[in-house]
Amino acid sequence: MTTNYFYEEYFSFIITTSMKFSCGTADFVSSLQLVSRAIGSQQALPILGNILMTVEGKRCTVSATDLELSIITSFEAKIENEGAITIPAKAILNFAQYNNDPEVLLETNEGTNLRCTSRHAKAVIAGEAAAEFPTISSVEKQASIQLKSEPLLEALNLVTFAASRSTLRPVLSGVFVRVESGKLILVATDSYRLSEFILPISGGTDDISCIIPTKILEELRVILASQRDRKSGKEDKKKEEKIDETKGKTSSVDVVLSRQQIELTVGHTRLVSRLIDGKFPDYRQIIPKTFSVKAAFPSNELTTAVRRMHYFAKEINNNLTFSVTKGTTHIITPQTQMGRDEATIGTEGSGEGKIALSSSYLLDFLSHIAAPDVMMEMSDAMHPAVFTVSSHPEFLHLIMPLRMQEE
Repeated sequence: MTTNYFYEEYFSFIITTSMKFSCGTADFVSSLQLVSRAIGSQQALPILGNILMTVEGKRCTVSATDLELSIITSFEAKIENEGAITIPAKAILNFAQYNNDPEVLLETNEGTNLRCTSRHAKAVIAGEAAAEFPTISSVEKQASIQLKSEPLLEALNLVTFAASRSTLRPVLSGVFVRVESGKLILVATDSYRLSEFILPISGGTDDISCIIPTKILEELRVILASQRDRKSGKEDKKKEEKIDETKGKTSSVDVVLSRQQIELTVGHTRLVSRLIDGKFPDYRQIIPKTFSVKAAFPSNELTTAVRRMHYFAKEINNNLTFSVTKGTTHIITPQTQMGRDEATIGTEGSGEGKIALSSSYLLDFLSHIAAPDVMMEMSDAMHPAVFTVSSHPEFLHLIMPLRMQEE
């Protein structure tokens, strides 16, 4: 009798101390989708394919990492018992995404099994002990800055796309960030094009100079864009940009830096990443100081022409030749086996000259601006063309010239 009572009390203790909570399915799904973006396609360790769930106080915190980038976010939950477990991301996402019930109950069962129950669905997912998951530590603060979300989002939209997608030169695969004299300067280049955005900031801060991996800034851009769309009443239909409806202070981004890491905080979401070690090239040397030719294009007309002409240009190194004269700019593709194309666009400006530019780089640049006009400035066919937009005088985009083809 005593033995049975002992075992009843023992198993009762295990059951009552198991993690158990319920939450809204929408909050659960969006949080899982957000942190799963930190999971790489190839994991060095199997555990890196998991999501860590920690239930404490009145919130559930979910985390994922690939050891280079970590994403942590949380949402409100009705908690009966606190606890933690790590679950395969694909398995828990599969259950959450294809569950139409508004609320879900989650509890650990038999140690590292997670029981997921809703009105019309029930699943048991094999997990692992939370202690097996890599520790995601907060960044040791050596410098910090607070940035307004909206202007930072504009800067990220116009800069990150110019960074190199190759890791052969790691310093070019990130965004160079410098803080000096009340300005935040963001620069990205792949050595064939370059974007620079100068963002005024308020408040005293130490001078900062570092190279931030493009991936963490692109994830931040997704979060800020979704936040902006919610404020404007828009619904983002892109699956990869669904994120947690963070509650709290989301009008700014808190940045904390150490010598090797960066931490970005937006509301209840944190992104942690290693910084890129190395020296960014002195990009200012390649930005022309003076120009002899200027041409202001209607953005839509230029975009339509370049998109059409890219069909032929891509056959020969994406080559487009711009001939600027007073009042007009003539654009032509080289002769290819498929044919050729040309366009004449009315432009405002001064000077005359020719330059060959990549249609691919032009389309990439034009797809990131939202301005009625774009200004192209150049000196000659041997030096880069610099593009600016009137809506963002603090921004410039540079494209290196190609060798002109014989017409």
